[in-house]
Amino acid sequence: MKKKKITIKINRPVHEVFAFLLNPQNTPLWIDSITKEETNEWPIKLGSIYRNQNRQGVWSEYRVISLVEDKSFEFFKNDNNYHVRYTFKPIGNNSTGLEYFEWVENGDLEEPFTLDILQKLKKILES
Repeated sequence: MKKKKITIKINRPVHEVFAFLLNPQNTPLWIDSITKEETNEWPIKLGSIYRNQNRQGVWSEYRVISLVEDKSFEFFKNDNNYHVRYTFKPIGNNSTGLEYFEWVENGDLEEPFTLDILQKLKKILES
């Protein structure tokens, strides 16, 4: 599989969902395979670097290549192959339509996201 798109409705305002997802301290709360995430600067901007560590202790690095406040952001992994984009759409005043889209330029996705991961994010944000 070269690409995967998952959508979910989260009953929180767009700004809150956007801010939560950009905060590296929150990532280990909803992505079980990540134990730590950090950025090279805050607030982030185009070109900022995110680094995260998986359960095996392996670090991965991603560069912010697109950032539109409360609308979308995209990361590009330092392997020059993997992309991930989050797109946010308001649903009324207090809900967000979140689209998670990941793809690789060559080969197949190694560990594609699942709906379960986004459902965990939804549960955290709505509680």
